[in-house]
Amino acid sequence: MAGADELSKLLCEHDDWLVVERGLAVNSLAAYRRDLRRYAAFLRAHDATDPHRIGEDVVHAYVRHLEGLRHDDGGRQLAASSVARAVVAVRSFHRFCAREGFVERDPSEEVGAPTVPAGIPKALDEEQVDRLLHAVTGDEPLAQRDRALLELLYGTGIRISEAVGIDVDDLDLDDGTLRVLGKGSKERVVPIGRGARIAVEAYLHDGRLALRGTRARARRASDAEAVVLNARGGRISRQSCWAIVRRAGERVGLDSRLSPHVLRHSCATHMLDHGADLRVVQELLGHASISTTQVYTKVSPERLRAAYDAAHPRAHATAERTRDGRVAGGKAGAAR
Repeated sequence: MAGADELSKLLCEHDDWLVVERGLAVNSLAAYRRDLRRYAAFLRAHDATDPHRIGEDVVHAYVRHLEGLRHDDGGRQLAASSVARAVVAVRSFHRFCAREGFVERDPSEEVGAPTVPAGIPKALDEEQVDRLLHAVTGDEPLAQRDRALLELLYGTGIRISEAVGIDVDDLDLDDGTLRVLGKGSKERVVPIGRGARIAVEAYLHDGRLALRGTRARARRASDAEAVVLNARGGRISRQSCWAIVRRAGERVGLDSRLSPHVLRHSCATHMLDHGADLRVVQELLGHASISTTQVYTKVSPERLRAAYDAAHPRAHATAERTRDGRVAGGKAGAAR
């Protein structure tokens, strides 16, 4: 029983560390908590709650347990990416305990997460984006709001959680910029293009004022400065934003699984297609690592070929022969 109490205490210590030291975003923190609750339940069910006696075999058993979870039809309950994320949370906990001196060693140090295939983000083409941005018609407050949201998501590449958190003071439409609070409470300033500026300005001057007057007493104080409002005049939820994007997509024949993140992918992909520097796109999207942004370079092989043809000194070289008649160089096409 003492071991279970100590496990609970260390989980709380680790949680405080995630909040204070790492400054995780709300959604990331919720994912860590969810994964570690599942891990703690596994440890209790297997009478392995003493942190000092948890060995590598226990952590390996937990990974096998996650991979073996099945639905009634035999399909896996957890995708490889979900298992990998759970392993990251477990390793974070054990590494923290060892580093802080609560236990002698980290039993998860040699436990690897399952390999997750590197997916290529699915982006809309520019014609599809144009159709989507014109999907919402009418001048009623909710229509103005939906147009402003769609233009913002594509025009700035911000995350849906960032869009939900925008306050009026974060916008500078005269300067064409938006202050965003991203993952880990990191602040960045992103430009707003002309299309998004026009849609947001129209919404602020008309639709938002109308929505603010709806059930004003029911609004929370924190909602007073929110830019994107729901039909009741409060700050809109992430789920409602998803619904807005999906409905707009369905109106113009796009996949009903269309999500706000697809617009973020599309923003990054189209900027790179038109010659934007990878570092610029990294800054725009708020990626901590350039490797995260580099996944967008896989979307368009044509872009890679065009860049190679334009920049490599031998891309268009003609065949030359040495004195003994051998070919010393060839056309770029031969190397393809």
